[in-house]
Amino acid sequence: MTKITVEQAPGPTPYFYVWMAVVCLLVAFGGFAPTYWLQLPAGTFVGPPLLHLHGALFSAWAVFLVWQATLAARGQLRSHRAWGLLGISLATAIVIIGITTAIGTLQHGLAAGYGDRSRSFFVLPISAISMFAGFFIAAIANVRRPEAHKRLMLLATISLLGAAMARVFFVLMTGGGPGLRPGLGPPPPMFIALVPSLLLELFIVAGIVY
Repeated sequence: MTKITVEQAPGPTPYFYVWMAVVCLLVAFGGFAPTYWLQLPAGTFVGPPLLHLHGALFSAWAVFLVWQATLAARGQLRSHRAWGLLGISLATAIVIIGITTAIGTLQHGLAAGYGDRSRSFFVLPISAISMFAGFFIAAIANVRRPEAHKRLMLLATISLLGAAMARVFFVLMTGGGPGLRPGLGPPPPMFIALVPSLLLELFIVAGIVY
């Protein structure tokens, strides 16, 4: 029997998910720019090595999504699938380091005497990581259904963007400054996270309209 390999033909707007991935990349890097990326070369960032690993993994995912979306849009599905193995390893590391970082932040807050505010805020990163893991697992389970797979991957990535969006509001409220970042003081009010989450719903609306 002859084995037939079917390659998915690009749709009428094959680069929609590429542009969505680029927007996610811009949000991820832009949101963390004032409190991380711009502080690194200035030598004003203060934080444990775990935060650098956390930042590197999450940033790598944003870049990886653009790369994978581009391969799929070009119809290079064999390369897309081959790189997908790296994506599984990267996503696993993100979940492990994300949870570890959240626990470390909680412990720091409790030690500083922030008590219930730290416990309440702990729900946000854990929820984000849980949603990312859930959407990612669903995406892998639907790897042979491209329309479902790419939507689930986009939802997984959107789940991680809340922290980046929240930092925009953090800078607007505090005015920013050398070395200033969330986690050095008491946890911010919950609305700082809820409002960005609502804004991220626009990403989902864009997908629905598409």
